Amino acid sequence: MKAMTIEKYGKNVPLLLTEMPVPHVGEQDVLVEIYAASLNPIDIKIKEGKAKFLLNYEFPLILGNDFSGVVVKVGEKVKTYKPGDEVYGRPRKNRIGTLAEYIAVHEEDISLKPRNLSFEQAASIPLVGLTTYQAFYDILNLQKGQKILIHAGSGGVGTFAIQLAKQMGAYVATTASEKGYDLVKSLGADRIINYREEKFEELLWGYDAVYDTLGGEVLEKSFRVLKPNGRIVSISGWPNARFGKEAQLGWIKTFLLSMVSRKITSLEKKSHTRYDFLFMKPSGAQLQLIREWIEAGHLHPVIDKVFEFKDAAQALQYLEGGSAKGKVVVTVKEL
Repeated sequence: MKAMTIEKYGKNVPLLLTEMPVPHVGEQDVLVEIYAASLNPIDIKIKEGKAKFLLNYEFPLILGNDFSGVVVKVGEKVKTYKPGDEVYGRPRKNRIGTLAEYIAVHEEDISLKPRNLSFEQAASIPLVGLTTYQAFYDILNLQKGQKILIHAGSGGVGTFAIQLAKQMGAYVATTASEKGYDLVKSLGADRIINYREEKFEELLWGYDAVYDTLGGEVLEKSFRVLKPNGRIVSISGWPNARFGKEAQLGWIKTFLLSMVSRKITSLEKKSHTRYDFLFMKPSGAQLQLIREWIEAGHLHPVIDKVFEFKDAAQALQYLEGGSAKGKVVVTVKEL
């Protein structure tokens, strides 16, 4: 099969079109012919080696973390799916590789594709959908009437997050530029902060939650908008010692995380709030819920640009540029 691979970690390492063997199908796996895959910031981090502390792979490595396609083969113990089923999903972290013609995934990590979406639209959902679902339901326990700040509202994660928060009945503030204003407004944002001209940390206060997608200084300033006992969940900041313990990373890695996250831990204590780092887990059951919401018209994908498979490297560069409004998708199989 054809796949887009890297031979080593590095910012300027090329993405290569490579011939690779079709993956082995385990007894609880399904083999999916991939029709479309979407790109995410984690793909850039993996490519550059910035995720090595938590994720380390053998080479050549096929990039890509979510997909949609058609089941072509099932393992001996698979009961949920059959050849011909249209599915979407996010493979487990040790089995990534959606920029390829085929992928073998555990049946628990996929769901039937929303019937009202194209393959490109469906491929844009799994990673951002699961990440946001787990942030809002499993960590923040976001409730109707609560106030949440969602950073980078016009980005791939933000566009989904605004919709889900509004569906849950929350009041949503978000940061965006002038170019993203109309988009986030159309998704239901109640308060829009122009991050180029305004300082969100001076305009917002008394918030129950912050969904951080940027890390760095933005994350640090976000503690100022929370009320006591408020919570921040981040997908871009440093994991802390709590995460290390919960993920059972061992005492050495947990200690190192406690050191690099000292500033965040200090801010957490001073503001009487709680900080959690989220490392999303695949879940076909949650994708099934998201599918139902999409089919009911409560949520919809937001796609900035679709690239051909041969242009996957260009697609990754475009995502890295930071100007995408919504998701960047790669068509793997032309219909």
